[in-house]
Amino acid sequence: MKIALLDSGIGLLAATAAVRRLRPDADLVLSLDPDGMPWGPRTPDDIVGRALGLAEAAAAHGPEALIIGCNTATVHALTALRARLEPDLPVIGTVPAIKPAAAGGGPFAIWATPATTGSPYQRGLIEDFADGVPATEVPCHGLAEAVEHADESAIDAAVAAAAALTPEDVTTVVLGCTHYELVAERIRAAVQRPGRPPLVLHGSAGAVAAQALRRIGEQPAPEAPATGTLTVLLSGREGTALPAPALAYGEGRLLRTATPAR
Repeated sequence: MKIALLDSGIGLLAATAAVRRLRPDADLVLSLDPDGMPWGPRTPDDIVGRALGLAEAAAAHGPEALIIGCNTATVHALTALRARLEPDLPVIGTVPAIKPAAAGGGPFAIWATPATTGSPYQRGLIEDFADGVPATEVPCHGLAEAVEHADESAIDAAVAAAAALTPEDVTTVVLGCTHYELVAERIRAAVQRPGRPPLVLHGSAGAVAAQALRRIGEQPAPEAPATGTLTVLLSGREGTALPAPALAYGEGRLLRTATPAR
């Protein structure tokens, strides 16, 4: 089994690690875009073009499914990627976990990039899935970029700034950018209010990984032997390893144990 993932940067690590935990025997192809990142400030057409390039580079390696490990790329490029690659190659997008967050019943916040916050896409998800539960959109200025570069002080500053914009009564935070899942516990510590129930965090990585397996008719097998290989593509070029900042996170260190594909 071979599964590919794409993103502009290392935000795809969360979903990749989730796939690795569910199927240690799966070969993984990671297609990143260091030449073009960050994608957030780019035009939608530019994002679509770059995502198609990454997807085609990954598809050349013969995966059975392709995960878009990025909220921004899903918003702008999912339709184009499916039109280009399906039905031969199933494409799975990443959507903020608003529905399960609302199911908890308490007020929740959606942490997302400034470009996504307030966007018609995110507002549409709130309207469709929040079911009347109070939802606050929180723009996280600079957080994805800080995570991408594993800049500890910048991460702390961006998390603190977003926490200050988060209402004190929220019971749940939706991590609306895949980069944020890499610093989930730091977000939890910043938002948790003294004397209140434990904060619930909702990311997308586990659901996306499970959906990829369903689309190709496979089942989770976490006990399978860890024989899966790892192929890294950097703006279409074959790399030898993950970008160095990836190893600052547990998800990246987990993947370091994979055997490079030959």
